[in-house]
Amino acid sequence: MPDFSDHIKIIVGLLAIVNPPSVVPVFLQLTEGQGEFRRHRFAFVAGMTVAGVLVVAALVGRYILEGLGIGTDSFKVGGGILLLMTAIAMMQGELSKSKQSPEEAVEAGAKDEVAVVPLGIPLLAGPGAITTVILNSEQAGSAQQIAVLYGGIVLVALATWGTLRLAGKMQEILGRTGINIIGRVMGLLLAAIAIEFIAKGLAALLPGLG
Repeated sequence: MPDFSDHIKIIVGLLAIVNPPSVVPVFLQLTEGQGEFRRHRFAFVAGMTVAGVLVVAALVGRYILEGLGIGTDSFKVGGGILLLMTAIAMMQGELSKSKQSPEEAVEAGAKDEVAVVPLGIPLLAGPGAITTVILNSEQAGSAQQIAVLYGGIVLVALATWGTLRLAGKMQEILGRTGINIIGRVMGLLLAAIAIEFIAKGLAALLPGLG
């Protein structure tokens, strides 16, 4: 039976990979010149987008894998590598290219409506976040774990909304350096979780390693 630490790991993993503080500078840049009401609306829509994308991933992710004939253990290894690459970028204070390429960043700057794309997808609920949700939904062996996963998604969505709503104040208080420090800590936690996914996948695929 899963213990409390397993539940914490699910929630921390989601918070680490979504990492709302990391998009504060981007959010402020994309909404520059917008009124407070419009910024707050963008923050709400971005949070709802994160919730919607991750809930859909939790509901249908395993069926997509089954339809493509991809084994859970193979996905753990592949997904773990993706999460590890994202974690390394976070620890270097960079935005992972799996979330947004330079070309996409330029295109995003020309859009008037940025809450869904690129903020919600892929900057927040990007490939790494979707992978994390699918991996956790695959490992959920009880109704309690499933409830924790969906509760974690709601918590991450609320954290996203609250963080972006207070983006201006966070930038003033923490500065870019403070935000990068948070990102590096989150990256370290995510790297540990990624290694665990890779190790479990490899142990199942290659029993001799055990």
